[in-house]
Amino acid sequence: MFSKDVLALDWEAEAARIEARIREIVGRELKRKGVVVGVSGGIDSSLVAALSARAVGPDRVLGLFMPETDSDDLSLTLGESLAAALRIPTRLVRIGPALEAMGCYRERDAAIRAVFPEYGPDWRSKIVLPEIGDRARLNVFSLVVAAPDGTQKRARLPLDAYLTIVAATNMKQRTRKLTEYFWAEKLNYAVAGTPNRLEYDQGFFVKGGDGAADFKPIAHLYKTQVYAMARALGVPQSICERQPTTDTYSLPQGQDEFYFALPYEQMDLCLYGHNHGIAPAEVAKAAGLTVAQVERAYVDIEAKRRTTRFLHLPPVLVEPVAEIH
Repeated sequence: MFSKDVLALDWEAEAARIEARIREIVGRELKRKGVVVGVSGGIDSSLVAALSARAVGPDRVLGLFMPETDSDDLSLTLGESLAAALRIPTRLVRIGPALEAMGCYRERDAAIRAVFPEYGPDWRSKIVLPEIGDRARLNVFSLVVAAPDGTQKRARLPLDAYLTIVAATNMKQRTRKLTEYFWAEKLNYAVAGTPNRLEYDQGFFVKGGDGAADFKPIAHLYKTQVYAMARALGVPQSICERQPTTDTYSLPQGQDEFYFALPYEQMDLCLYGHNHGIAPAEVAKAAGLTVAQVERAYVDIEAKRRTTRFLHLPPVLVEPVAEIH
């Protein structure tokens, strides 16, 4: 009988296995002295930082805080609590001025005003997808804006505005990665990537941004497993209780409304079921969904794999360079 228990692991044993592999990758394969982790206050980067500290020692893990204009203040607070608990050194690099200089906010706001001309400096915004329960659901984004008085408006995004908003927003992830590699090269450290299996499989990352890393230690773990292992390793409770958020747009935005269209607990079971050939009816019972919702989730999983495949690919050469490949 299919159940949520399929995601259970021996957390200490799995953590020990990952830690051994981190030591091997960082020291033997990459020949680096330590690890740089971009600490966001979220569960994934927190677990990666904890595993890295256990693997190579807390004094050889650098946690980077990289807030920008739209960041939630809570993210920095939680990141600082993690660093204190792990006893790792940290650096605070505010990337807002760099993003401002590159036109991130200006380009984004101009695209928003193409949809809502009244959008101004004190307004906030995010982009969202329809819920998986919508029978007519297509992966078409809508723009949500909030006026200073809290009034919200929503409209389907035309392609040009969508592409501009996403391109501008992706600057944030790429600027953070630039910062991580500066410190990694300065210290002769390796950069740790933080995607979990759901994000890695479904292309929920930015190429050249959070998709770039020297190693990705939790890309095989479902999000549910990340939360469970974090609790087992003593990651602060405030982080373990925080719901996944993109922390990218000025309005609060969950990962489910922006990309996955289901809460991670249900999406994990759908992804596991799809990966293991489990009938939608069985997954539906365990996940608390209808059969139709699971069927649509299966279709969506494959659609995202097709459309984001390019994110996983290395640069394409006209012909192989035999001496290198």
